[in-house]
Amino acid sequence: MAATWLGEFDDLSSTAAAEMATMDKSGTSVFEPGKHAVEDIEVDANDAAPAPPVPVLIVAPKDAGTYPVVMLLHGFLLRNHYYQHLLRHVASHGYITVAPQFSVSNSLLPPLGDGEDIAAAARVADWLPGGLPSVLPDGVDPELPRLALAGHSRGGHTAFALALGYGDTRLEVSFSALIGLDPVAGAGRNAQLPPEILTYEPSSFDTLTAGMPVLVVGTGLGEEGKGGLLPACAPAEVGRAEFYRKCRPPCYHVVARDYGHLDLLDDDAPALITGLVCESGDGPRDAMRRCVAGIMVAFLNAALGAEDGDLQAIVRDPAVSPAVLDPVDHRLQ
Repeated sequence: MAATWLGEFDDLSSTAAAEMATMDKSGTSVFEPGKHAVEDIEVDANDAAPAPPVPVLIVAPKDAGTYPVVMLLHGFLLRNHYYQHLLRHVASHGYITVAPQFSVSNSLLPPLGDGEDIAAAARVADWLPGGLPSVLPDGVDPELPRLALAGHSRGGHTAFALALGYGDTRLEVSFSALIGLDPVAGAGRNAQLPPEILTYEPSSFDTLTAGMPVLVVGTGLGEEGKGGLLPACAPAEVGRAEFYRKCRPPCYHVVARDYGHLDLLDDDAPALITGLVCESGDGPRDAMRRCVAGIMVAFLNAALGAEDGDLQAIVRDPAVSPAVLDPVDHRLQ
């Protein structure tokens, strides 16, 4: 059920630790693996009591301690383990990451609605207080009052819908931060995925918890159709810019200019999905993954830990990122 991730996320050597200790605190350190070795934990109905409502992939620090929790929702036709590098990077900086696996249809046709995944995500959130502690390494505890919700692609729509109150969750604590990774709300303005959460009015996400920080990470190539023939994987009318416009402060919007909608996935994601469906960038995908994961860590540090130095550094000088960020916007009030 559990596996320890070795290599770049395992225990740091004394040399590496010394280098990190002397590293400029301008924010670039978030783009490199953190100080914690991490452990992969796959849990399904046969592995735990209480059992999760759907299979979940958990990546947690091995070091004893209490850590905030980040729940990441995958995109359409995708698998949670395609995000393993992203999950490990965030976890290595002192977070417990939880990625549910929703049912995946064999059809390439757009889904009729997002209600099933929203309901499943709500059930996973309800499982966390009683179920998550039972599957974590000894001495590792979740700090659920500091709980963030994230989602990629259609999973971004799922995450925003759940945070907006469309899911029936019995959580005693609310989500403290929200992240959309190139979120997509349908095929176009007149073809939104139910529930239709984009109203095309600025700052209209008014049912989010007051003051909840929101981060929207986009891609420059996500709005382009593959080869000029296929529809865009993240159409502008229902994509990252519209999600950002609907957010109330404090909110952030950063775009990896030269990368595509699926370039944040692991290299073992099927080429049929990553290379033939969506436009992809020419740069190394490792740089994109470190870019997205690092921005997530910087944002989470600010939103959940009140340590905003890394996030301020990225906003002030986007060139610290391993991938070009343009534009970089934020609204604080």
